[in-house]
Amino acid sequence: MKNIEIQLINLNTEQQNLPPKYATEGSSGLDLRACLEKKIKLKSEKTILISTGIAIYIKNPNIAGLILPRSGLGHNEGIVLGNLIGLIDSDYQGQLMISLWNRSKKDFYINPNDRVAQIIFIPIIKPSFSIVTSFTKSVRSDSGFGHSGII
Repeated sequence: MKNIEIQLINLNTEQQNLPPKYATEGSSGLDLRACLEKKIKLKSEKTILISTGIAIYIKNPNIAGLILPRSGLGHNEGIVLGNLIGLIDSDYQGQLMISLWNRSKKDFYINPNDRVAQIIFIPIIKPSFSIVTSFTKSVRSDSGFGHSGII
């Protein structure tokens, strides 16, 4: 198991579920919660930046954090991440902020402590590059999008 440092910052009275926890034994992502003092409105087709109340320091350059949308919010409410995926580098130490985008036609309300996104941690491979003048031919070669069809 890898150890990641966390700071609890900008807490409000509603925020009791910190640090983030896995919801189930099989969960891959840790839920990130809205650190808000009061309910806010995310207007239709707008974005907003939400505090999580935490900062992390991964340290290990072979690990990165990915902030992802919550599938139920995206499918049921049209609430996804404004940047689609957030990348947290191993040397970042600032507060985790969540850019939320309401892509639906109706306003959406975010309450203090609502689960608004999730974070996973992944291994990072840092390759070296070899400059070549041509590639050894593969089966696909340079065939583009949809080259294999749909059946």
